[in-house]
Amino acid sequence: MTNAEACLACDLSAGKHPLPGGTLHRGEHWTVEHCIGPLRVGTLIVKPLRHVTRFADLTPEEVADFGPLLHAVTRALGEELGPDQTYICEWSHSGWVAGHIHFVVQPAWNRDRERFEHPGPFTQVEMFRAAVPLDEAEVAAFCERMRRRLSPVAEALQRQIGRANADA
Repeated sequence: MTNAEACLACDLSAGKHPLPGGTLHRGEHWTVEHCIGPLRVGTLIVKPLRHVTRFADLTPEEVADFGPLLHAVTRALGEELGPDQTYICEWSHSGWVAGHIHFVVQPAWNRDRERFEHPGPFTQVEMFRAAVPLDEAEVAAFCERMRRRLSPVAEALQRQIGRANADA
């Protein structure tokens, strides 16, 4: 069995596993979903539709779509939740095996210091250790609001991509 055949990220995008909140955005190369792990409601995943294990292996078209999409997602997240900061990090390992790259887009608030000793990736480690399950109803409601915020952005991105492809 290849890594792509045993890939949770691919399976979630293909609907083979439950995805709380559903897909928020699906473009030609990328999809946006809610994180299924214990990183709190509002933590999103931006990942390529194609099974890719290294950022360097993305196609020029995937790279061209990535920046504008990530920018739009962080803006929409900021408008929806008003975090003090938004963390963005690439994850690609499952154990020590390279897996489907995905970018975790996580809202963070200064008040988090009341629950967690350190910011950034340390907070993520603490969240995984605490293993607080997500409230699926809360995730679904959040995702519906984000879908509305991302809908006009998705249309604008498609127009921008269409223009770029026409110019190429």
